[in-house]
Amino acid sequence: MKLRIAELNIEIHHSYPYLERLCRAYRAEFEKADLTVSVSAEEIEAELKAAPDAYGITPGVAEATCAYRQIAMQLPHFDGFVFHASVLACDGVGYAFAAASGTGKSTHTTLWQKAFGERVTVINGDKPILRFVNGQLTAFGTPWQGKENWGSNASAPLAAICFLERGSENQIRPVPCEEAVARLFGQILMPTEREAAARMLELLDRTLTYTPAYLLHCNTDLSAAAVAFEGMSKGEEK
Repeated sequence: MKLRIAELNIEIHHSYPYLERLCRAYRAEFEKADLTVSVSAEEIEAELKAAPDAYGITPGVAEATCAYRQIAMQLPHFDGFVFHASVLACDGVGYAFAAASGTGKSTHTTLWQKAFGERVTVINGDKPILRFVNGQLTAFGTPWQGKENWGSNASAPLAAICFLERGSENQIRPVPCEEAVARLFGQILMPTEREAAARMLELLDRTLTYTPAYLLHCNTDLSAAAVAFEGMSKGEEK
């Protein structure tokens, strides 16, 4: 199966039809692949054994998870990485929202949709790819979109990264680089191969050098979206 994701030609050798359905919006034709993925039966079996019983995942879903993990491991060689976050574009500009599971990424994304309507496009609700293209950090949609299945085969230049925490009042502040690094590490998959890991560290440093990071304490009121947008938009103007 040949795919075009994050402006990369990706070929996946697979066994189950689930991946065909998952990736149908990203199908492409090309002669040469930038990266190739092949998931073994042993990897699928290990993924099934590691999954919580309550998830009840199928071999096809396990294969898809393993395939994306392999892609993530290779991405640093192409100036990119998978980021556990929800990324949306407002007026064509991308904003990434990262948080611990259950903290409210999906809720906050919904608030932006309600607050800004057609101005907002969800690039990916769970696992977008961030990649430097022509010097610009860009967020790309992927077939791996989380349980809500929010996303599109689209991209946007990333203006800011916002870490979410629950709060009684909506407040946003810039995050110092040292704090941002620690928070960022909690939302990535670090490659095991030495050269790729070194490239990943360089990418994270480059990301935080050129992309401002914020911490948003937020509730579920619609005003949370306005506070976030205003705070990050002011940062862009500086």
